[in-house]
Amino acid sequence: MREKLLLVEDDRSLGETLKERLEKEGYEIVWTVSVQSAKVLAMETKPDLVLLDVRLPDGDGFELAAELRSRKDCPPFLFLTAHSGAPERLRGFELGAEEFIPKPFHLKELLIRVRHVLESHKHSFRGARYSYRGYLLDFSGYAIRSPGGEEARLSKRDCALLNLLVEERHRTVSRDEILDRLWGEEKFPTNRTIDNSIVRLRQAFEDQGEDAIRSVRGVGYQWTGDLQDA
Repeated sequence: MREKLLLVEDDRSLGETLKERLEKEGYEIVWTVSVQSAKVLAMETKPDLVLLDVRLPDGDGFELAAELRSRKDCPPFLFLTAHSGAPERLRGFELGAEEFIPKPFHLKELLIRVRHVLESHKHSFRGARYSYRGYLLDFSGYAIRSPGGEEARLSKRDCALLNLLVEERHRTVSRDEILDRLWGEEKFPTNRTIDNSIVRLRQAFEDQGEDAIRSVRGVGYQWTGDLQDA
């Protein structure tokens, strides 16, 4: 089955070019030019990856990214934009973006990054569920449920990082290992990208977050919370 990409780009010339090239690479492309239609298509088509422009006629890609993050089984997404200053990049990564690619970009580079994002998200969590101080860690559902029943949705990348820490909880996992296992050698995120992901995971555990995920200065992170099968 071909992997499906949702392309949200209002520049029709660029959109046509990207659609044609990505289809030649074997992807199924769903292309739209607005935030509102993208919200509907993301729900109806269940894409494997979303490519987002930032400035759109009826809103922006950040708004759409926030909407995607609120849904169960949020697809990975990356930004393609001419607005690539530090504030925009930080906002994008804080929302959970896999990549922030400034325009103009080389098509070959985009294809490499798309492939690595898709490859890095082929994680199988085998329906694993754990409980921690009343919280439910539901890896197959990409969510953490609080003792009060509130549910924090996780991006696939954040869920993969949490799964890695839990599976390797007997040791500290270095930032280099996290980058290698979850991003791949040809990806170029910074340590700040990992730190932002850790912040989001800790926030899901509220005041228990610091106890659950310990920072080891100069090394990486370790899951230190007591777990039970759920």
